[in-house]
Amino acid sequence: MIHIILTLLLFSFTCSAFAETFRWVDEGGGVHFSDDLTKIPEKYRPSAVRVEDEDHDRARPVDETRAKGGEVESKDRLGRGETYWKERVAESKSRIKSLQDKNENLRQEYNELTTRFKESKNSFERTTIKNERDEIRQEMERNRTEIQEAMNVLEKKIPEEAELYKAKPEWIK
Repeated sequence: MIHIILTLLLFSFTCSAFAETFRWVDEGGGVHFSDDLTKIPEKYRPSAVRVEDEDHDRARPVDETRAKGGEVESKDRLGRGETYWKERVAESKSRIKSLQDKNENLRQEYNELTTRFKESKNSFERTTIKNERDEIRQEMERNRTEIQEAMNVLEKKIPEEAELYKAKPEWIK
């Protein structure tokens, strides 16, 4: 009987030695632990860290490397690979391009209204055109702000996150 208990104890210690535990903090400041990254809510995954099983206060980097078809696939601290980071950069670039195209269309519309305004002799029509132009100008300003925010994500936020999570720098080029 003692041999069975010792065997079970030894087995449980061996299994727990290989388990990974992740810690994250929610919006309310609550600390949570999980042994499965996929069980961590998506919005908290960027802040999750792997912790020592015996000391939940000392976080250690999650340096993930997985074997894939005979080659080694590197991962960041949260288990995300090159594909994740390249897609993130591509999405930001696509958003910037879309916003720039929108801004160009707004600028053309603004210029057309300016031409119509100059050609118009009717004061009511001129007032209407002026109001439309003002609305477009405001939309252009909002759009420029969005472009700046998207550029900030691409040029600062993504590189900072990549460094924080130990992603390879070439993944975000």
